[in-house]
Amino acid sequence: MLKLRAYAKINLTLDILGQRPDGYHDIASVLQTIDMADRLTFQDAESLTLVCNVPALSGEDNLVMKAATLLAEEVGCVGGASVRLTKGIPLAAGLGGGSSDAAATLVGLNTLWQLGLPRADLLGLASRLGADVPFFLWGGTALVEGRGEAVTPLPSLGERWVVLLKPPAEMAGKTAKLYGALQPGDFTTGAATRRLADLIREGGEPESNLLSNGFERCAAALFPGLAGFRERFLAGGAPRVVLTGSGPTLYCLLNEKATAERIFENLRRQGMKVYLARTVGPRDGGSWPN
Repeated sequence: MLKLRAYAKINLTLDILGQRPDGYHDIASVLQTIDMADRLTFQDAESLTLVCNVPALSGEDNLVMKAATLLAEEVGCVGGASVRLTKGIPLAAGLGGGSSDAAATLVGLNTLWQLGLPRADLLGLASRLGADVPFFLWGGTALVEGRGEAVTPLPSLGERWVVLLKPPAEMAGKTAKLYGALQPGDFTTGAATRRLADLIREGGEPESNLLSNGFERCAAALFPGLAGFRERFLAGGAPRVVLTGSGPTLYCLLNEKATAERIFENLRRQGMKVYLARTVGPRDGGSWPN
């Protein structure tokens, strides 16, 4: 039996550079893993099966099954695996839970099936599964470019604290709708991402005013009440509030645990769905043991 954690991520920056001829968009983003996590257990079995503590996620459409099937087809594996997924990352929240699960599946089954594939080979498969999946084969702090397939690890931020607020906003096809709502003024040159990446490489302190997300405008328009939750987050003591991914989760990044705990308690007492997390470094040898 093999147990792995699949950590969530936040986008410290997300620049959307423009639409590509194939209909997708080029991005530039600095991503950071945090210790909010799903947990996956892998065991030898005669066939591929998935059981999840959220029953609706136990089907063939789950990225875990897609990753497992893709890997098996790629290497001609005739074995199976029983996979158990325990969700700890909120669904459809902009935190990359499904993508992280897919990356952990590639890593876990590479080990369980004793395939010995290097990370470079897994990255090729990851890029076929989703834009964020390649990043989760690295984790930690990284610059992500292209559609998400180009990942450049960055020096660790060290321990930072993150308060996350997930508004009660649900939207089918969320990411596609946000990309469809982008206007020319939402596209950038990627300067904000390059500035932050350069600062991290130089060992500088990532100030909160360097954090940004190109979906902010259209997310505010498409998620009812998002602006009000942002205002309450700021009123609760957050120095700056940023959208992660395609939302609707908002977060603030802090250096001091005591400050993070105070903001977290302020929001929790108001009945909001909030989480307290810390940053997590890169995968060690391709895996995060449970």
